[in-house]
Amino acid sequence: MAVASWAASTAYSVGDIRRAATSQVTGFFFQCKTAGTSGSSEPAWPTNLYGSSTASDGTIDDLFGYVQDGSVVWQSISSTYEELSVLDPSTIIELFELHLDSTLHGASTVYRWHNGVNEAVSGNITWAGNSYTKQPIEASGFQYNSGSGTLARPSLTVGNMSTSNLASYTNIAEISALLMLVNETTPGNDLGGATVKRIRTLKKFLDGESSADPNAQFPEEVWVVDRKSSEDMAAVSFELTSVFDLPGVYLPRRQIVSSVCQWAYRSSECSYTGSDYFDINDDALTGSDDVLANDVCGKRLTSCKKRFGDNGNLPFGGFPGASQVK
Repeated sequence: MAVASWAASTAYSVGDIRRAATSQVTGFFFQCKTAGTSGSSEPAWPTNLYGSSTASDGTIDDLFGYVQDGSVVWQSISSTYEELSVLDPSTIIELFELHLDSTLHGASTVYRWHNGVNEAVSGNITWAGNSYTKQPIEASGFQYNSGSGTLARPSLTVGNMSTSNLASYTNIAEISALLMLVNETTPGNDLGGATVKRIRTLKKFLDGESSADPNAQFPEEVWVVDRKSSEDMAAVSFELTSVFDLPGVYLPRRQIVSSVCQWAYRSSECSYTGSDYFDINDDALTGSDDVLANDVCGKRLTSCKKRFGDNGNLPFGGFPGASQVK
């Protein structure tokens, strides 16, 4: 039976299990640990699984998988753990979604596949109202290794079946046809920047099953296509990367410069809206000058003081203290 969603101002008993009513926290349900009445608005559900911390039982904190909701205390639990812990668990089903970006790829189409190799499932399957096409898929490298210092870069290989009827490309391999269409919008793109979602659920939760539940799944994984690594008539392989894997990008993004303000003058960052005008050399402009044309900030700390005062709160966009560090 599918788990019911949370409701406001409702009495709950210890052991009751509910799911989020609005934005889902994938992979989690929530079990009542302290009976009471829920609040008038939905709580901010924990994003950590109970037991992943060494905190003592009962600590009301998102970090430890608990949340206070009115007089009710909820504890996060895995939406699939109960089934996986039995002697003969239901079959794990692995689903993949490829989301195109209209700017990069000319369309926002979503392609949904399952690898079709599980003997418990044949043909296309439906989960959460979406149909997933049976497609030869090999995926690996999704595991995270703590202490390695690098993010996972999984490999996704999709069968290049000759069943395509995409646009004007006929009688050629299906994924190759998709690449050709995408490259008409962005030459050489090869699906770079497309989003890949890896979804794992159990057979008993698929649509049409007696225990169908579109909310019961492992935590959803979101990846981005970094590059096409190989292509032939049999298969096309892609290297995926985390959305946090940004080569060549450093934090903080701003360059630390001591004596130059980086804000745009009279912008929301600069915040100056006064009627005192100065030229680039910090000389005051008078009514006889074309003040609007010559009102230019010199980007110096002195320029900031001219506008906000020597003892004012200066929104200077540089780092004056950096000149004192050696």
